[in-house]
Amino acid sequence: MKVLYLLRHAKSDWAPTGLPDIERPLGERGIRAAPKIGAAMRKIGIAPGLVLCSAAQRAVETWALLLPELAAEIRVKTMRSLYLASSSRILSIVHRLPRSVPSALVLAHNPGLHNLALALAGSGSDRRAMALLQEKYPTGALAEFRFPVEDWAEVHPGSGQLVRFLRPRDLE
Repeated sequence: MKVLYLLRHAKSDWAPTGLPDIERPLGERGIRAAPKIGAAMRKIGIAPGLVLCSAAQRAVETWALLLPELAAEIRVKTMRSLYLASSSRILSIVHRLPRSVPSALVLAHNPGLHNLALALAGSGSDRRAMALLQEKYPTGALAEFRFPVEDWAEVHPGSGQLVRFLRPRDLE
């Protein structure tokens, strides 16, 4: 059994700064939301074996604010290739995860993250979570998928069970 968590970075700052998009930081809402996401993950018992984090400043900051709430040591790999990656690119990265990793969290961006989540959800997915996912994948949202496979290379569209879909507004 493999468990994949897809987390969209928290709300970023859109104030004109002249910074390139990849360097855009979190906004005030994102700074407040990220620890709440981490606290919710801790309460549910989510502690991924590995985190793959986009190199974008807003993604890195999301993880930095979320991690202290988890109270766990988690290995993180920051990847430039996750910055604005397509769903197929994200899936190809997931396929290369070591077999020994039981659960992984991908912290990235839309539309790739949303498209991947929609593609992975198969039969047996939680209906309420699926309805929320189909509606929108807001900043700070977390989707949890379970796959009855032994190797990450066996994760394919339609093969996942969407177990939950958490949105920051649901945590307030």
